[in-house]
Amino acid sequence: MAAQLPTTVDGVISRLAELDAELDPRDGVACFNRIYLKVTKLVKERVTGGTFKDNAFIEQMDVNFAGLFLKNVDAAKAGGPVDPAWQPIFDQRHNPVLWPIQFALAAMNAHIDHDLALALVETCKQRRTAPENPPVHEDFEKVNDLLASAEAEIRAEFELQLERIATAPAESLKHYVSAFSMATAREAAWFNATRLWKVRDDFLAYQYELARITTPVGLTNVAILTPVVPPPAG
Repeated sequence: MAAQLPTTVDGVISRLAELDAELDPRDGVACFNRIYLKVTKLVKERVTGGTFKDNAFIEQMDVNFAGLFLKNVDAAKAGGPVDPAWQPIFDQRHNPVLWPIQFALAAMNAHIDHDLALALVETCKQRRTAPENPPVHEDFEKVNDLLASAEAEIRAEFELQLERIATAPAESLKHYVSAFSMATAREAAWFNATRLWKVRDDFLAYQYELARITTPVGLTNVAILTPVVPPPAG
């Protein structure tokens, strides 16, 4: 039976910590989970510190956002299907030829470029507000500030790994890493959320917009998870 999804930020942190202890560190999903745990702790610190105007909204969005990742973790564990945006990651998670940087980047691509828009729409429904209502966008933007320091640390680790890769196939990966920006990805997520919000009550239109988001994310992740060179032993 799948574990119950968390309903609080503390619950999210506990569940991510459990996963960190449970998964093999070389597991591709574990590579992302370590980063996600760190970022979620940062979000909690800012909520506690009064950074946001609507703490309840940010907390709920954080829970919904994490839930989308954890649903896929639970589905994969039960042998069920995962979201197409995440499928390449779960398909390749135990591939020893892929580097941690590839899994982390692909998962951030899936989670921010795909899941975040869905989490924002769901949170607006639950909180009986809309993306255009203050302070939704203002608080959403404030999350970018706290992600900047996390991204700098992650990018430094990525770049160190990339310096050790000197093959032609690695050039595409280097391009993805250099081009990736959490702030830019979140801007795209906001745009996608506003489009989803407009058609939230039209099933066919909503599915069309969702496919428009999901398909390119999945294809990009296939490219990111293309082997470049075997990682060093140990």
